[in-house]
Amino acid sequence: MAGGISRIAHDEPVAAINVTPLVDVMLVLLVIFMVTAPMLQQGVDVNLPKASTGALKGSAEQIVLSIDKEGQVYLGSGNKLAVTEVATKVRAVMEQRPPEEQKVYIKADTALHYGRVMEVMGQLHAGGVTQIGLVSAAPEGR
Repeated sequence: MAGGISRIAHDEPVAAINVTPLVDVMLVLLVIFMVTAPMLQQGVDVNLPKASTGALKGSAEQIVLSIDKEGQVYLGSGNKLAVTEVATKVRAVMEQRPPEEQKVYIKADTALHYGRVMEVMGQLHAGGVTQIGLVSAAPEGR
């Protein structure tokens, strides 16, 4: 009889959950997020001019056009555009927004020629954008 009782005990289901595969998957995801997080930086590196004004407050996600020192135009976090595409791309984005949130901000490098900024602003105006803001960096010591 004693041999039969021990055999029955081994055939019963185990009530413990094996968490090893779950831990393995979580560690892999942790490593992936740690590697990709620095790459999710917003925008393009631009050397902004200094200004003594305060920061603007915005309620919605802002549309930012960045222009680097070579004159390349980027929409948002690094989507490169030709200057001729600016009007159509921005118009498509603006159609999804209410009129009070149809603002575009331009971040232009200090080494950039003024004419390139005006060219981009002209394309924005052709795309129907009437509220354009220029972004500057806070002065040192603030």
